[in-house]
Amino acid sequence: MTDAPLSPAPRAALDTLTEAGAPMRRRTVLSAGLGLAAAFALRPARAAATVRIGYQKYGSLVLLKGRGSLAKALAPLGYDVAWSEFPSGPPLLEALNAGAIDLGSAGEAPPIFAQAASADLRYVGTEPPAPRGEAILVPKDSPVRSVAELRGKTIALNKGSNVHFLVVRALEKAGVPYDAVKLVFLSPADANAAFVRGAVDAWAIWDPYLAAAERSTGARVLADGSGIAPNRQFYLSRRGFTEASPEVVVAILRAVAEVDTWAAGNGATVAAELAPSVGIPAPVLAVALERLSYGVAPLDTQAIADQQAVADAFHALGLLPKAIRVADAVSTHPERKAEIR
Repeated sequence: MTDAPLSPAPRAALDTLTEAGAPMRRRTVLSAGLGLAAAFALRPARAAATVRIGYQKYGSLVLLKGRGSLAKALAPLGYDVAWSEFPSGPPLLEALNAGAIDLGSAGEAPPIFAQAASADLRYVGTEPPAPRGEAILVPKDSPVRSVAELRGKTIALNKGSNVHFLVVRALEKAGVPYDAVKLVFLSPADANAAFVRGAVDAWAIWDPYLAAAERSTGARVLADGSGIAPNRQFYLSRRGFTEASPEVVVAILRAVAEVDTWAAGNGATVAAELAPSVGIPAPVLAVALERLSYGVAPLDTQAIADQQAVADAFHALGLLPKAIRVADAVSTHPERKAEIR
């Protein structure tokens, strides 16, 4: 757009200022510049971005939250951290897929269903297997002595959780068809109540609820994950976040690695720190922590193969709406193991 020519009166005034008021003009420009500088100085600094972490009441992320070390690790990158607690993996990954959180952790089965629902899911790390950290329990006075004897019985479990795969594999190993048992899908709290009052014959559950049930009810372990299900813990994010902020993902995994190193040699201290937030006595937590594994790392070929076996098993049973390829969801942005540690 072309400026309209000045009328004679304003032009005359401008000419007068130009010819006679050059010093005044310089002072005016300088004052204006100082005024702008002062305004920018008084303007508040740009707010830090926030990375939203989903966690459960157990594992390395809840330790990381309690120690406050992640906030310190992210501050140099210009990030704050916000924490959201979830009762289990399935709702956590629903929140991840919906964009309500940026990163979280879950066991084997939830990511399988999450990947089937969204191609944006990304695996960014994993802990080593912890097969003894999940089990199928029966009451102490139950006549059931083997998984084969669960035929026709009722099993409580959290649908789509890590123990869902444990039940699938345990039944398969015992030669019991999946549809030969009655599955009741309940949250850990509701399943515990049903188990205690005898409304179900067995309960598939993970630590620390597993350790708590053993201690409080005298429940017997019918089968744990040993030789059946690896029971890995995975760290998961979304493609948009891993591609836009790979340095943040690496910083989070480094912080997890640091807390893992500390926790691996301080079981009693870890149990004492976790007890208030988990609501389980420290001696019970100590039992659960002894079955936990530490050492976050990128997914290797074995971890990917183990997850593919989970996906294939659920698809074969018609529980997964479509076949998936786990390798497609493994992030390549969080750099190699040496950079995480």
